[in-house]
Amino acid sequence: MNEVRLLSTADIPAGMRLKEAAGWNQTASDWQRVLALQPDGCFAIEREGQVRATTTAVCFGKELAWVGMVLTDAQYRGRGFARQLMGHAVAYLRRKSIAWIKLDATDMGRPLYERLGFRKQGTVERWIRPAGVVPQSTGAVGRFDLDTALDRQAFGADRSGLLRVLANVESASIVGMGFAMGRPGARAAFFGPCVARSVDAARELLAWFLEKHQQESVYWDILLANSDAVALARAFGFEPVRRLARMALAGVENPPALRNDDAPVYAAAGFEFGYGPRDGRASANWPPVA
Repeated sequence: MNEVRLLSTADIPAGMRLKEAAGWNQTASDWQRVLALQPDGCFAIEREGQVRATTTAVCFGKELAWVGMVLTDAQYRGRGFARQLMGHAVAYLRRKSIAWIKLDATDMGRPLYERLGFRKQGTVERWIRPAGVVPQSTGAVGRFDLDTALDRQAFGADRSGLLRVLANVESASIVGMGFAMGRPGARAAFFGPCVARSVDAARELLAWFLEKHQQESVYWDILLANSDAVALARAFGFEPVRRLARMALAGVENPPALRNDDAPVYAAAGFEFGYGPRDGRASANWPPVA
């Protein structure tokens, strides 16, 4: 077995090297945010003096944790690094009595997660829009104000800590109707999260973000269960480019169902942070991860 250690800010260049090799969109600031949110939940395996594999786990209260940044140096794949780090992360979360452990799985990672007991619950797609002029918003969008009740209804857990961090980058609200955020990416600007009480509010928030990024490509992660979000994406010139499986594992025995609502979730926060998860009760799997 290889020694698993905590990631630190000193490892961000190594994390960037791994994610660049994988073709991912994260920036150094994204790594910084994950490390700040859950400093004791970010893990690495080091060989020959360099970080060769990573995994992160961000907790949202006791109800939910999201696993992300599962990366392995191509030259070190097939040595069980990802499995060991995932097992370490799951054990860490179970010691904390987190009810549900979730992630968004690539096709490459899904077989490993299934062997660890994760089960598919749904699908999320990444859509892209090339740079270009967009319809102007009506001006209803204003300064960000976190609607904690709406987000809790949508997400099913308390992620106010994450949202306050993301709000420092780009954020806006429509009073009483919803909010949206965005951030820079290595390959495209990223729209999300966006939670809105109506499709009209979501449209205004999307137009607000696209107006600010007309000279850039934009990524948008969409729950396929939200048909209004899919229709908006097509109307604004987005096209799907990636599909990931949303997967879940019980963190405690007989975990309570998450009380959430996909309908207001128009954009996810990113594969490393998750989005409004459906009730995972049917996907519970409770053997300890070997």
